[in-house]
Amino acid sequence: MISLAGRDILHAWGKFVFTGIGLGLLIGVTLVMAGVYRGMVDDGKALLDNSGADLWVVQKDTQGPYAEPSSINDDVYRTILGMPGVSKAANVTYLIMQVRKDERDVRAMVVGIAPGELGATPGWPPYLVSGRQITRGHYEAVADVVTGFKLGDRVVIRRNHYTVVGLTRRMVSSSGDPMVFIPLKDAQEAQFLKDNDAIWQSRRRTEANPAFNRPGVPGLLDAVIASQSTNAFVNAVLVTLKPGHAPDEVAESIRRWKRLTVYTRAQMEEILVSKLIATSAKQIGMFLVILAVVSAAIVAFIIYSLTMDKIREIAVLKLIGTRNRTIAGMILQQALALGVIGFAVGKITATFSAPAFPKHVLLTPMDSIAGFFAVLLICVLASLVAIRMALKVDPAEAIG
Repeated sequence: MISLAGRDILHAWGKFVFTGIGLGLLIGVTLVMAGVYRGMVDDGKALLDNSGADLWVVQKDTQGPYAEPSSINDDVYRTILGMPGVSKAANVTYLIMQVRKDERDVRAMVVGIAPGELGATPGWPPYLVSGRQITRGHYEAVADVVTGFKLGDRVVIRRNHYTVVGLTRRMVSSSGDPMVFIPLKDAQEAQFLKDNDAIWQSRRRTEANPAFNRPGVPGLLDAVIASQSTNAFVNAVLVTLKPGHAPDEVAESIRRWKRLTVYTRAQMEEILVSKLIATSAKQIGMFLVILAVVSAAIVAFIIYSLTMDKIREIAVLKLIGTRNRTIAGMILQQALALGVIGFAVGKITATFSAPAFPKHVLLTPMDSIAGFFAVLLICVLASLVAIRMALKVDPAEAIG
């Protein structure tokens, strides 16, 4: 049986090999798309790991700070520090925007980090690959290497210029955008910074409002304008716990006494995976189904074509007494060989092309193993049409 399948493959090796390569490219695309989904999940987990937090305290009745907008006063962290079981609490802001360097714009998540112990305060980048952490209160930045920034580069965030003093790695948002860390006060200003015309129009409206510009209350107008030009809000408070304290218990205590929404690590991971990337996961799943159907159609067509080309030979085999099981095994082996060649080509293609993609592509061994057996199953199912047709061949056609 092996000899029959091998000889037939050698007889039409050109069609067989080129079909295997084409099938392999489809399988490579399938593996890459599965890797894109795995990469999205890994980005979300990396975001949570790198934050260094056990709890996320956000605006009440929101799913912030990653899935929804969240805004809380920047003095809330002081009261949270006094809660039982809380070790550290730090304000943080997140803002997706374009960061400009010279004539190039880089889409990044700008993170405002609170002053504190270098690298140990929640929200700070846990490690650097070069340079140093932020030590000044203004105009310094730490960037992920994916941004392409280098030490000493000057980047523009809103209207301010920042010097890159440190570089980190694998610090990304849930959508894969690299992070740029700046001092919290600068980030608060950047989050609500208006252009000059908007500021002028706002001040003019305030001056024209008699409630804010009372002749008998000196200093009221200046105080109102000053309050409008400052931002006393952050997106979340990151909390780390003391050893031995359960996250759920501390979270429930903060919810009860501070009237804020609190998420544990498990809850925040559920939000990132099931809500932020749920639509993308469904879309990728649909593409995987389409590619599987197309791959099955290709295998079925090529095996059917090879079988049709040797109808007379199959009739001769039946005439000399060859069993149907042997003929079916020959066709099945050809389909499996086509699947093995295609998977090998696809795996090699996916491995070498994955680093070229702009988003993180994570190729896991389990996905490769599952993909291999799925390809073999598709080949087996695709060969059934050709096997059924071959078994119906009349031995008389050998001499007809």
